[in-house]
Formats: sequence, structure tokens, C-alpha cells
Amino acid sequence: MPLAVPLPRLHGCEYVFELNFFHLLQRVSIGVDKGRHGDEEQAPKGVWSPLLSGKPQEEDEYMSTHEIRRSILRELEVVEEEKFRLSPHRSRRNPRAVRRKGEKKPPTIVDEFLDESSAVHDMFFPESNMAVDPINGGNDSMYFYYPGRVWLDTDGKPIQAHGGGVLYDKKTKTYFWYGENKDGKTYKAHSKGADRVDIIGVSCYSSEDLWTWKNEGVVLRSEEKNVTHDLHKSNVLERPKVIYNDWTGKYVMWMHIDDANYTKASVGVAVSDSPTGPFTYLYSKRPHDCESRDMTIFKDDDGKAYLIYSSEDNSELHIGPLTDDYLDVTDVMRRFLIAQHREAPALFKHEGTYYMVTSGCTGWAPNTALAHAATSVMGPWETLGNPCVGGNEVFRSTTFFSQSTFVLPVPGLPGSFIFMADRWNPSDLRDSRYVWLPLTIGGVPDEAADYSFMFPLWSRVSIYWHKLWRLPEGWRDS
Repeated sequence: MPLAVPLPRLHGCEYVFELNFFHLLQRVSIGVDKGRHGDEEQAPKGVWSPLLSGKPQEEDEYMSTHEIRRSILRELEVVEEEKFRLSPHRSRRNPRAVRRKGEKKPPTIVDEFLDESSAVHDMFFPESNMAVDPINGGNDSMYFYYPGRVWLDTDGKPIQAHGGGVLYDKKTKTYFWYGENKDGKTYKAHSKGADRVDIIGVSCYSSEDLWTWKNEGVVLRSEEKNVTHDLHKSNVLERPKVIYNDWTGKYVMWMHIDDANYTKASVGVAVSDSPTGPFTYLYSKRPHDCESRDMTIFKDDDGKAYLIYSSEDNSELHIGPLTDDYLDVTDVMRRFLIAQHREAPALFKHEGTYYMVTSGCTGWAPNTALAHAATSVMGPWETLGNPCVGGNEVFRSTTFFSQSTFVLPVPGLPGSFIFMADRWNPSDLRDSRYVWLPLTIGGVPDEAADYSFMFPLWSRVSIYWHKLWRLPEGWRDS
């Protein structure tokens, strides 16, 4: 069964919900001490994460790097407090029923978040007039990320790339963002089914700055007529991810394929000669003869690729290498995080160590993220605890009311990543939002990992909440 997440409840005459945000508004400009040869270096401006995570060879360089990191962390620790008040929950139950059975438990914050008529829901799904508009937004909002706001493409339309990931294409020096197009009506396939949208396909957006996104269209389309096809609109297509195969020159897409009842539990594979498609759908299967639902793929530095997926009724995760052409899995598979009920894996690597962020299994409702680490991509994997920093207790326990989907390395800034997540809106899935936040690696984890003394001491994975933030100027040139 999915893990239940205990959350604060609304009660009493008036509930005061205090929001404390880690808020970074001003760019940081820090000078580096002169080196032994008298040459003065300057750190990039506006950095929100440790820039120089490599091992310095000179003591003075080490001290300068340490000072830079501490200054940056001090800036992150500036807290912005926001408060708002919610009316008390009013029960509509008949007074006689209340006397006979007692008061019902008041709703949790997550209950309010999922209720489209509540003030909490309105706060986390701002109106479209507050949308992030790269074309008409003006200079004051240039390159700022606003987690949870509607994000428009260069055509002025909301981006439809849910549950996806980003590929950097070295040949075109362009980022491609792939994700589920959910621009359709939300409904239930049956009374006990989950909220869903018919398959439209996988959308692709291109960008050179990770902020201004051009719609490249639906690169893998649904099947309208053939009801037996995996991509028939009545089925499920989720979590599309694309990697490039250096040996074959093909762009390979993996995705979660299912039926409306989530009993098929398979992966699907598609391939293209171009990052903008069209992708040709090949087949679906259960990898290693096991159920596969939420999944991702990871390409290592040596070109080998791996499939990571939630299996056994979402009770555990599996990982296994892909074949050299990335079109199938091999016979090798390892189980990990057994009986921990984790899904939505997002795997990344830093300085030879593998890291992963996962979520719990609570449907469309947000829950607590966990970070994990390993010295080998095949494991063993150890749990480091909740990576979320800032906001308040409710924010941290709900991954800032979102669910992980991908972790994107920032080029030129070692140890710096963008945590990509979805803020699902089950009442209208087309209006689900994107939560992009800075992720850094460093420091000691808050929770003791479950490993023996022979294992290394892991560094903490930290996802910092910001109401708005942006990448440093010149990050592409660093």
C-alpha cells in the first residue's frame, strides 16, 4: 500500500499558516583572492550553488573556495516570511449525525490543496494573468523562475511537458524538454479510477537558455483508431525521457505505457533521427518480466544507459542496463529500496557518486521526497533523508507540493543542478504546474543513512525553496 504522509490539520477558530521562504533576490558578486602568481580571478555573478566543487591543489585556493561557498550559503539562508489566514473548516454534516458519530476529522493541508474550491488550492495555482511570459514579461522578470506559476512558450501558450525530462543536444547546442501533453479534458475512466486525460502524445520544446521555450510540436502522437495499439488515446503514456545514442546516432525515448486501470505496467520504446522527431514507436514490454510504472532512464559518462522503474505494486525500485543500442534491457537487474514504496525516480551523478530523488506513492497528491546515494549505479543504494530546505514544515513534507521528475546538471557549474518537479492538479490535469528549484550537493545529511561503517559518508542533497530565482549571468559561458 502507498505510504501515508502525516500532515498538519486545519482546526480551531482560525488557522494561521505561516510560509517562510528561502528567498534569493539579489545576485551575488564575490571576488576570489589573488593566487600565488598574482592573477586575480573573479567568481561568476549570481551563483546560488557551490561553484568550485573540485579538489583544490593550493591551500589559498581552498580557502577562497570555502569563503565563496559560505557566502553563497549565507545568502540562501535569508528567510522571507509570508502569512495568510484560512477560514475554519465548516462541516456540512447534520447536527444529529455529529452527536451520534462525533465530528469528522478536519481536512489536511493536502486535502485543501487538492480541493479546487479552497483558498490553499488557489494559492498554489495562481491565475493565468500571473504567468511567466518570456516574450511579453518585460525586463524585470527576465530569466526568473516562478515555481508553480503558468509557464508560457514563445507562442504565448502554456507549456505542456509534464512528467518529462531535458536532453542537451551537443550537435545543436540546444536543450530539448520532453513531456506529456495533457491539454485535454480531465475525467475518470470509471468510478474508482484515477483522474486522467486521454493520450495526446509527447510534446517537445527547445531552448538555448532553459527559460525561453519554443514549441516543436507533438513528436510522438497518440493512435486515434486502433484500439489495440499501446498509444490508443484510452491508454496511459507517462514519464517520457529521451537520450542520445552516440554509436547509432539515434534519439531514443522510453516511457511508461499502461491501460486505464494501470494493470499493463510496461515500458514503451520509440526512436528518431532528430531530437524534434517524429519518433517511431517500436513496442512495449515488461522489463525483466516485472511490472514497470513510474520510470526514468540515465546515461552514464561512459555511454552506458540504465532503466530505473517502480515495480511490485510500487513497493520497490529496479535498475538494469540497456543494450548498446538503448532499444532494450539486458538480463541484468537489481532490486533496491525494497518495501519502501518509492516512485518518480530522478537519477544524476556528481564527482563519481550517483544520487537519486524519489517520491512516495500517493497518486496525484504530493508527499515527502527522499534522496539516495550510491558509489555504483547498480547499488547498493542508501537513503539520505528529505532533501527539501526552506519554506516551512508543510512545504518540506510535500516536496513543495510537487513530485520529482528529473534532475538537470547546470553546465559549467559543478555541483549545481536544477530539480524539476510537477505540481499536479487532478481536478484539471492540463493546468498542472512546473516546480524548478536549485539543487546542490554538500554538507552532512540530516538523517543517518542505513549503511555500515565501511561505506563512505555521503554529502547532503539539498533542494532549496525560492519564490523566484534565476541562474547566474553568463552560466552558459562558464
